[in-house]
Amino acid sequence: MLMRRLAALCLLPLCACGAGPGADDPRDLGDFRLGYAIVQANDVEQGPFSRTATAGELTEALGTAVEARLARYDGDGLYHVGIAIGGYVLAQPGVPVVYTPKSVLIFEVNLYDNATRARLNAEPERIMAFEGITNLAPVVGSGLVRSREDQLANLAAEGARLVEAWLARNPDWFAPDPEAARVPFDRDDGRARAQAAIAAGSGS
Repeated sequence: MLMRRLAALCLLPLCACGAGPGADDPRDLGDFRLGYAIVQANDVEQGPFSRTATAGELTEALGTAVEARLARYDGDGLYHVGIAIGGYVLAQPGVPVVYTPKSVLIFEVNLYDNATRARLNAEPERIMAFEGITNLAPVVGSGLVRSREDQLANLAAEGARLVEAWLARNPDWFAPDPEAARVPFDRDDGRARAQAAIAAGSGS
């Protein structure tokens, strides 16, 4: 199912959607403060007409982008982000005008409240990130003008922006609690602990 969706997505015509003015401005996220952002890429599907990226490259790119995007918020709450990458296309060079494959990154996101240890979203949020209107090469396709590293960086940055937008659509999750004490958190230590737990659970 995902492979068919990737095949359809990478051949979609260019749409006029984009980040829009002010897309990089901070949102109103209440008491949000990022704890750790853990990204996994298990059994990722590489779509058709795609350059290859390793699981490590995918997780590093998206994890770095999400942390950079969300670490600028400094509320008194503490929330952890879990991301599972399902598939990607890093468009290969195509035939200008006739065939210009698109790049896309598909992943699911869950958000956890550190105070309650509970997942806040009832179902994983499915996100499909394209390269963004400012990074597209609509006539020749990004595969002809950008390296796969640039494509992945663009997809990760757009994916992080869409995660932020999803959080902003759910302000009830981040209502400040005047009686709640601010919990200290070392993100580097928290990330290392979470990754160790993931490794232990997978038997590696």
